[in-house]
Amino acid sequence: MIKITLPDGSIKEFEQGTTVLEVAESISQGLARNVLSAKFNGETVETKTKLTTDGDLVLFTWNDDEGKKAFWHSSAHVLAQALQELYPGIKLTIGPAIENGFYYDVDFGEQKISENDFKKIEDKMLEISRQKHEFEMREVSKQEALSFYKKENNPYKVELIENLEDGAITFCDHSTFTDLCRGGHLPNTGKIKAVKLMSVAGAYWRGDEHNPQLTRVYGISFPKQKELKEYLALLEEAKKRDHRKLGKELQLFTFSQKVGQGLPLWLPKGAALRERLENFLKKAQQKAGYEQVVSPHIGQKELYVTSGHYAKYGEDSFQPIKTPSENEEFLLKPMNCPHHCEIYNATSWSYRDLPKRFAEFGTVYRYEQSGELHGLTRVRGFTQDDAHIFCTPDQLDEEFKKVIDLVLYVFGSLGFENFTAQVSLRDQEDKEKYIGSDENWEKAENAIINAAKEKGLNYVVETGEAAFYGPKLDFMVKDALGRSWQLGTIQVDYNLPERFELTYKGSDNEEHRPVMIHRAPFGSMERFVAILLEHTGGNFPLWLMPEQAIVLSLSEKYEKYTKKVLNLLEKYEIRGTSDNRNETVGKKIREAEMNKLPYMLIVGEQEEKDGTVSVRKHGGEDLGAMPIEEFAALINREINASLKTFEV
Repeated sequence: MIKITLPDGSIKEFEQGTTVLEVAESISQGLARNVLSAKFNGETVETKTKLTTDGDLVLFTWNDDEGKKAFWHSSAHVLAQALQELYPGIKLTIGPAIENGFYYDVDFGEQKISENDFKKIEDKMLEISRQKHEFEMREVSKQEALSFYKKENNPYKVELIENLEDGAITFCDHSTFTDLCRGGHLPNTGKIKAVKLMSVAGAYWRGDEHNPQLTRVYGISFPKQKELKEYLALLEEAKKRDHRKLGKELQLFTFSQKVGQGLPLWLPKGAALRERLENFLKKAQQKAGYEQVVSPHIGQKELYVTSGHYAKYGEDSFQPIKTPSENEEFLLKPMNCPHHCEIYNATSWSYRDLPKRFAEFGTVYRYEQSGELHGLTRVRGFTQDDAHIFCTPDQLDEEFKKVIDLVLYVFGSLGFENFTAQVSLRDQEDKEKYIGSDENWEKAENAIINAAKEKGLNYVVETGEAAFYGPKLDFMVKDALGRSWQLGTIQVDYNLPERFELTYKGSDNEEHRPVMIHRAPFGSMERFVAILLEHTGGNFPLWLMPEQAIVLSLSEKYEKYTKKVLNLLEKYEIRGTSDNRNETVGKKIREAEMNKLPYMLIVGEQEEKDGTVSVRKHGGEDLGAMPIEEFAALINREINASLKTFEV
């Protein structure tokens, strides 16, 4: 008998050789029907894998990321088989599961494929799926594997196998199809009920532009046709919410080839939006004891050599700026932290002075490849809501928790309610990627985990995701469409204080090193605005809207009353505009709706006579006529309901 430990801590006994699927059946028939993949003692296994030792078993369904991964990985096999049957002579390379679906890179030779071919490929995939072919894993020798793919005349698979150890090579068979594969499959192809090919693109073999160019076929699949329909509807909604489209429509930002790729230009409404976001955070930071600092847009190359950023990111930065002076080189600032270290170093500090909290909306520059640039989410010049806290080791825990409170305040006031905290630790197997001692890393990692626990955060631990100088707490936020974004980060750093020789005088009158906390609740203003745009569809919280109300006159003869209403709105600190054009009120309302204006105040003869406005809310709700004072109170109530109170 063997003992199997399940995720809830319960232990069940089974006969040696019991399969993963049989364990699922012992729990419930419903689970057995829905189980897609599993892990045993941390290793991915098949549902038909026979268990021969004691161990921990985790079962995955479609509701789990690992379940989806197995589903989409298996679908990539089915895609490969369909392509091979429809296009004889092609050479298959690799086909992994990705965040949403899967792809397969294929050398089609002289044959061509386009979106016009998608329907016949999808039909072939579903035909294969309906036959419920079981996925069978088998070990093969290196010689056998090489022989198989040399016979297939596939140099790509041969190259992959040549880099593998003999005794660690497995093939996966289903139907008449065989592929080189490490495992992690569905019980059979019949689970795949809905398939959609999304696009084709070029991709170099192994990502190297000197290698042959392949064709990458992207797809996605689901266990139910209904889920595919919902996904496609979501994609359509995402297109409507694309921040590049909305940014143009709402006149927030633009780009210019003459200015340069990846360098956004903020238009008046966008600049005002940014300013409100900055003031919102500055007010909270001032309350929390931060001091505002300003640093230049460039720094001597030596500054970033000292910090370690040049060695780590030098190749990805803009090239050094040489001056007429010999051996003098500057860099466009890629990070704010080295500058803040030097601001700290400008003064001698005692333990009584700490913590020092320096904050700056600092613009930095990084040379992103042109193919990776994407609207505001990936740019070459961006402004971080950066702050660095210098504290004693004893203050670290409390300071870290205070930063968590600030991040939660930002999320709450901007409508980001669905998020997970990710504790990002270093990779213990590859410590060469990081700087600093094991002792300092251990202290920093423990501080983050303890703070996350004490604040009651829903958090996960990810190994290998730390910054090169220290571990961090990242906030993974889900937007209104269910997409996950990394927003806000807090990092603990024992290393930059060492590199910059930062000190404070302790109670023992000796010099000590402070601990440094890096934090940015927004991350960058550009990326944050992009995500907020897509999350809200341009319907920002009322306190943030560029214009909160528009006065629509029934005709030009009410222009004087329109101006009076605008003046009253200004008195109540409500951002307003007006439309006195000689157009129908219906057209004016439609345009105001398209521009996402929260409130429309319609004025005509009756409103002028009564000193009121007829209020219509964005979306069509009619609130009736009311005095301006009443409308102002309504606005204030809505703002107070959405804008959280920041408690220190």
